[in-house]
Order: sequence, then C-alpha cells, then structure tokens
Amino acid sequence: MGSLTIGAFAQAARLSPKALRLYDELGLLRPARVDPASGYRFYEPAQLERARLVAWLRRLGMPLARIRVVCELEPADAAREVAAYWARVEADTAARRDLAAFLIDQLQGRGDEHMTLGIRYAMRSDTGRVRPSNEDAAYAGARLLAVADGFGGEGRGAPASAAVIEALRPLDTDIAAGELLNALDQAVHEADAALRDITRTDPSMEGVGSTLTALLWSGSRLGLVHIGDSRAYVLRDGELFQITHDHTHVQSLIDEGRLTPEEAASHPQRSLLLRALAGRGVAADLKLREARPGDRYLLCSDGLSTVVPLPAVQDALASAADPDEAVRRLVDLANDAGGPDNVTCVVADVIDGAA
Repeated sequence: MGSLTIGAFAQAARLSPKALRLYDELGLLRPARVDPASGYRFYEPAQLERARLVAWLRRLGMPLARIRVVCELEPADAAREVAAYWARVEADTAARRDLAAFLIDQLQGRGDEHMTLGIRYAMRSDTGRVRPSNEDAAYAGARLLAVADGFGGEGRGAPASAAVIEALRPLDTDIAAGELLNALDQAVHEADAALRDITRTDPSMEGVGSTLTALLWSGSRLGLVHIGDSRAYVLRDGELFQITHDHTHVQSLIDEGRLTPEEAASHPQRSLLLRALAGRGVAADLKLREARPGDRYLLCSDGLSTVVPLPAVQDALASAADPDEAVRRLVDLANDAGGPDNVTCVVADVIDGAA
C-alpha cells in the first residue's frame, strides 16, 4: 500500500481530517510528507498504529498534552502511564459520584440535617525531638477540625500554617449541609490569598506555604478539604481507613505502580509535595462524607504518619478511652520513634447529639 491522502488515512484510522490537522499542528501525528505545491498531506500506512492509539486515548478523555507523552514511550511504559491516568479518572469519578448522590438527596428533600450528631474532641501539638520550633498549627471546635503543616525552613512555616488556620476559624459555626463544600472552598481560597499577602509584604517569606486537612460538620454530614501530606483517618467498627490522598511525589509514583509503599518510606524525595497552599492558586480536594455515631476521626501532620506504623496508630486510637488520651498517646508514639518532625494530632469522637 502506498501513501494515503488525508481523507483515506482519516477513514482508515477512524479519525476526521479536521482531527488529523489538529494533531499535525500539535506535533502528535505529523504527515509523512506535504506536497509543496498543493499543501496536501500524505500519510504512510505504518502511521496507522499511532493514529489509532491517539484516537483510543482521546476516547478515554486523556488530554492532548498527556497523549503526546504516552506516544513517545515504549509500550510497557506507555501502559503504566495509561494505567496511572485511568486510576486518577476513577478516583475523580468516585468523588463526583459522592457529590452527586448528596446533591440528589438535598434536591429531593432527603437531606439528613435533622439528625443531631455532636463531637467530643482534643488536640495536641509538639515540636518533636529534633526541630528547633513548631511549624504546625491546628484547630478543634464543635463544628471544625483542622491541621496545617507549614514549610519554608528556619521556622518560616509557622506564620504560614497559622494564617491558614486563621482563615478557616470562622467556619466553626452552624452551616447548612448543602453549603459545606462551598464554605470550605471559599475559606481555602482566602487562606491561599493570605499566604500570597505574606510573601508580597515580606520578601524573606518567599517560598513558604502550608498543607491543610480539615473537617467541617453539619448534621450527620461532614465536608473534607485536603491539600498536601497531612492526613485524615476514620476508625469505624474497629477498622482504620485513610480518607485523604497524599499530594506527594512518592504517592504519585505509588499510584502509577512505579514504587511500593515500602520503598516510598525510605525514598529520598518522600517529603516532596506536589500540591500545597503557597499563595499561587488552590487545587485542594473537596469531598462530602457521612458521619456515624461511634466514628473516631484523626487529623494529623506527617510528623505522625511518617514515623509511626499504621497498626500502632490504629491500636492507640482503638484503645484510648477518649480523644484526650488518644492525642497524648499518638504524640508520645511519634516522639518515642525519634520525633524527627513536628507532630500534631486532632481526634474527635462522633456522638449522638441527643444523648
């Protein structure tokens, strides 16, 4: 088979000539040659395989920039890249599914704001055994729990985490369940703006930022906002579940199957953040969850999660009589493990508010 005109090639590849012109402009699929007189594009049959791959990836919804990366990889690496992309799509779809279910309930009048749940809570923050100062900040109130871990070096992260918590503090009031995510989203944007102001007014603060993980209650619904590598867990029916996803380089490698959790624990870039609040725009995760009486929630900075094994965290949470005892035991575990970082824990028990 000789060279194919753009029309014949489009038909064979099941793409439109318009799409082929776009892929040519973007460098995704160049024609084998272009007639200098007429400008007609001609393709070789050997290019069909790449054209079909582009078409399949577009059907998956993959952005063109990422398709360009996949097309340049060896087959095994390309397969891993597609798997990583699809894992992210499924995670995003699950989050949207939860939000859609919540909105449907609200619109149909089946919201459960009439359910009266309360929380008993405690908070503890410690500098640890190595760091000279504490750059963590936290808040625990009747409606709001939050942990922020500032960064920037030489203690400069402390003002950043404090500014983030201060931006969320006004949320500790009665907010309708249908407004939880809107309220959290607005507060996070205000927190990011506060960090931007800090760096603008004080050039020495350039490069500072903070993680944020927070829970906001209304009825039996809770909104979760998360960015960075602080974490949230829930202990339910004796099982401990992590309900946040780390925004770190090593976690992205785990998601893509390029690193095991065991390898990540000793990776030299295990603390490298891909997303955080730093005054440069917000890309926080927002989710809705349903709380149940008997749930025990934990929010913590990475000073706990990176040094205390998960089974020990679960045991401390499950065996502590109340949130005060739980936070004391968790911080002690981190310090007993060397306390290489600041450690902050907020623990809350969900109770029947009518009790």
